[in-house]
Amino acid sequence: MAAHRPGPLKQQNKAHKGGRHRGRGSAQRDGKGRLALKTLSKKVRKELSRVDQRHRASQLRKQKKEAVLAEKRQLGSKDGPPHQVLVVPLHNRISLPEAIQLLQDRDTGRVHLNELGNTHSFMLLCPRLKHRWFFTSARPGDLHTVLDMAKVADTVLFLLDPLEGWDSTGDYCLSCLFAQGLPTYTLAVQGISGLPLKKQIDARKKLSKAVEKRFPDNKLLLLDTQQEAGMLLRQLANQKQQHLAFRDRRAYLFAHAVDFVPSEENNLVGNLKISGYVRGQTLNVNRLLHIVGHGDFQMKQIDAPVDPFPLNPRVIKSQKDLDMAMEICATDTVDDMEEDLKVLMKADPDKQESLQTEVIPDPMEGEQTWPTEEELSEAKDFLKDSSKVIKKVPKGTSSYQAEWILDSGSQSGVEGDEYDDVEHEDFMEEESQDESSEEEEEEYETMTIEESVRDDLYDKKVDEEAEAKMLEKYKQERLEEMFPDEVDTPRDVAARIRFQKYRGLKSFRTSPWDPKENLPQEYARIFQFQNFTNSRKSIFKEIEEKEVEGAEVGWYVTIHVSEVPVSVVEHFRQGAPLIAFSLLPHEQKMSVLNMVVRRDPGNTEPVKAKEELIFHCGFRRFRASPLFSQHTAADKHKFQRFLTADMALVVTVYAPITFPPASVLLFKQKSNGMHSLIATGHLMSVDPDRMVIKRVVLSGHPFKIFTKMAVVRYMFFNREDVLWFKPVELRTKWGRRGHIKEPLGTHGHMKCSFDGKLKSQDTVLMNLYKRVFPKWTYDPYVPEPVPWVKSEISSTVPQGGME
Repeated sequence: MAAHRPGPLKQQNKAHKGGRHRGRGSAQRDGKGRLALKTLSKKVRKELSRVDQRHRASQLRKQKKEAVLAEKRQLGSKDGPPHQVLVVPLHNRISLPEAIQLLQDRDTGRVHLNELGNTHSFMLLCPRLKHRWFFTSARPGDLHTVLDMAKVADTVLFLLDPLEGWDSTGDYCLSCLFAQGLPTYTLAVQGISGLPLKKQIDARKKLSKAVEKRFPDNKLLLLDTQQEAGMLLRQLANQKQQHLAFRDRRAYLFAHAVDFVPSEENNLVGNLKISGYVRGQTLNVNRLLHIVGHGDFQMKQIDAPVDPFPLNPRVIKSQKDLDMAMEICATDTVDDMEEDLKVLMKADPDKQESLQTEVIPDPMEGEQTWPTEEELSEAKDFLKDSSKVIKKVPKGTSSYQAEWILDSGSQSGVEGDEYDDVEHEDFMEEESQDESSEEEEEEYETMTIEESVRDDLYDKKVDEEAEAKMLEKYKQERLEEMFPDEVDTPRDVAARIRFQKYRGLKSFRTSPWDPKENLPQEYARIFQFQNFTNSRKSIFKEIEEKEVEGAEVGWYVTIHVSEVPVSVVEHFRQGAPLIAFSLLPHEQKMSVLNMVVRRDPGNTEPVKAKEELIFHCGFRRFRASPLFSQHTAADKHKFQRFLTADMALVVTVYAPITFPPASVLLFKQKSNGMHSLIATGHLMSVDPDRMVIKRVVLSGHPFKIFTKMAVVRYMFFNREDVLWFKPVELRTKWGRRGHIKEPLGTHGHMKCSFDGKLKSQDTVLMNLYKRVFPKWTYDPYVPEPVPWVKSEISSTVPQGGME
């Protein structure tokens, strides 16, 4: 019996797909005996029940709360450093001595006065509140003092005027402090009790409303009576502390006492003894020490003297029963023991970091072989052969006649007579215009009018050379905005020589560019990380986890710093604060720093690239000439000739390595010595391989236009330049792209083909690129700025005071 066979209309179902859901047997059959590698799986997360999740969340909240309370209790306690408060008056009508007198409450606690030049500082010890404060003050006109003391202050106390709040100088000071990073702050109003009772409530309402713009969610406290000063102290003691990231990972201290011991060889250099309380992190003697404004130094030794400002001083009773000789012997032995215990840590020469900031370059490292004369002659012959053009010409045509025969596609030749006629007509028109203008000038008469005395006095203050330079910079900035990167081709120098360091790119975004190619000599002097991000993470992780030997936070120590110039002590004795930061590994070495900045809206003066600016980067202060470039995510970044106000830019300089986060402030020194705030931002990275590419745009004009062909002139002025730049792609302002076909004549005219028809109003452009590097003008010594004057500040900061 024959079996049934299905016909062509039989339904065909899909076969089962095993996929990831197939069984173990099928997987073994497909593997044919092969075994998979064992993968290192992460720790299995245990699933918690809802009750356990709530319990765990409550434990985390409790731990965070306890950490905040422990930080509050340690700051200003007997075991921690004193609570350092910086008092800054923001208006010239505020009386700083009166405010200091109110804070020096003898009933609240003991007061230890310490006169440091112009800055009145004092220590307030209050056993009843179990707190001790160290108050310092600074005028907003003294820029460096305010910024330096705000770097180490735990709290900044701003004193406001009851009517205006702050003036233009105070507003400028606030802009700088906010850009640098503001620690915990408190607002106090002085003089509101002097107003009539009816106006006091209105003044407080207006002031609170105006203060909300800069200080949202902050209460205004009064500082007119002793009782209000006591409430202010309680507020300062119980306030939650805000952290500044650049100082929390480093040890730092504010100098309470300074002693200088000159060396035997040279009186201008010696050992400096700095006494103060350790803050931030544990201070290690083998690390380098940076004195703000003076440079990096090595530490020799750390001593642990007796705390001069204890919260609860011990009472030592005299022993009358002991014999006098026994007492003298006992005191001598105790003194010897105390002297032995004073030395906390000495530097180890094997572990101590060196002061080497630059690499000593090897001149033979980059040696290259120069091409021989035979190789140069071969290259010339190859260029001659490649420059020959093959044309179809009638038989019997000489080489001279063939030069004048055009190809079939080159119907757009330029007739010389027509070209000369146009130029002659333009010249005649210009000459006739000059004659008419001379006739108009002869019709008028000139008269001399005496100026007023006020104008004479004003003109004496004006520097004509500075005005002319500023006008030229304004013109250049305006031209850069209208015609970005466009450059006129010089007529006296060949373009192939003028732009010999430039190259053409098919695409600025995707075309390759080797970051190690054609590096300057300065790159042999700098240091570079193999992976900056990983190095930074490992250093920060070591700070958090590894226990470092040295002076703990809150200890009163004396640091012996070697090879310090005597100018540091003279600067301190004149009243300037002395602040020292401990450096992290590699932070004394030079490299290339990239900072993201944005133009300050209060300054409209044009700032050109490679101008000398003053940098406040974290705890450092230095002068350098930066480059400006676009802030993009690509591997190449376009160079900007001016610091524009509409977008954030990246500033590139040679400077010592600093690990971010760190705030950045850019200042420019004026002719009168004042520092004007230019831009603010933050440190982005330390990366010498970040490529800043300068673009140059050569422009030409279409002379004769056909369907997709055009004759372009004024881009080059000789035939050799056209042949040299022939491989570079052309573009137009209206989006067309094209190439140079061949040169026409000897005056730089060229035949070009495009991907579409050209308009007569269009402009033909050629983009050329080269990599640029910053100038090595790093200078760690910044001169002290002239104190701010209200009239000068109002010229740079238009919004004077509060609205």
